[in-house]
Amino acid sequence: MLADINQWFARLKNASSLESFSLLEANNFDVQLFVKRDDLIDQFISGNKLRKLEGNLLTAQKVGATQLITYGGAYSNHLLASAAAAKEVKMPIAARVRGEELHEKSNRILEQCHALGMKLNFIHRSNYKEQKYQSGLHEFENKPTWFIPEGGANPEGILGCTSIYPEAVAQNNSKHFDAVFIAQGTTTTSLGVLASIPSQTDLFVVPVLKGFRSLKEMKALSQQAKQNSFTAHLQFPFEQVRVLDQYHHGGYAKTSPELMEFIKIFNDTKQFPIEATYTAKALLALQSQLSHLKGKKVLFIHTGGVSSFI
Repeated sequence: MLADINQWFARLKNASSLESFSLLEANNFDVQLFVKRDDLIDQFISGNKLRKLEGNLLTAQKVGATQLITYGGAYSNHLLASAAAAKEVKMPIAARVRGEELHEKSNRILEQCHALGMKLNFIHRSNYKEQKYQSGLHEFENKPTWFIPEGGANPEGILGCTSIYPEAVAQNNSKHFDAVFIAQGTTTTSLGVLASIPSQTDLFVVPVLKGFRSLKEMKALSQQAKQNSFTAHLQFPFEQVRVLDQYHHGGYAKTSPELMEFIKIFNDTKQFPIEATYTAKALLALQSQLSHLKGKKVLFIHTGGVSSFI
């Protein structure tokens, strides 16, 4: 069974290509730009959602869990991805959804989650806030149950993200990159990337939340990883992290005229799609840093967030 799940994840990840792309003025600084297209992985389980679920589901199988429980809000792409993945690997899954006023037909995402076989439990916001970080193997209703926290933000999620950079290097004829740019939410994906880059590569993280303390949050989650038997071997060289925290454009899911104009101009180039919450903010940050990246080879990680379903 574990081999079958590994093969299924491997097939999905094969869709993530490495492509060269261009940005305004990049040629002026002799910067080579590449994008890791994790947005191409799957309609429902795309981007870093697939990566984090891979780490969680493979670990759940290893420890003998027979069911899954996870957390999310009314419009959670994580819930949708989890429902689709659980159905594929044939594990029962339930979600604790923030907001007791909601129901299975409140929106298209919840409808689809239900259609995929996810049991939806709608809970009060205060209870949700207390529970959403629950992680790992616990007994629930007399069954070994694997809990995936909101957004897949746990050590096992980090483990699933450690394959992104090595895949890109393999797709680049085994040549490394000088810098990696990535949008940052929970820090799970950026920690997975940090644990897999060589000492000569810088990791630029672009928080999409206003006032987010990136290094503090990264170090807190990395400490959890060091205390976890599945991830204790990972090393996190924080001296290679560069935080660009001025590109949140007002905060999570907030925009600005500058950001929206950038999205329009870039999407009109038809290279790859970007959206306002994550990818556009990170890509605009990359464009602003071109003069500091002269002669460099740069990898931009597309973490998903663009779906034809939503």
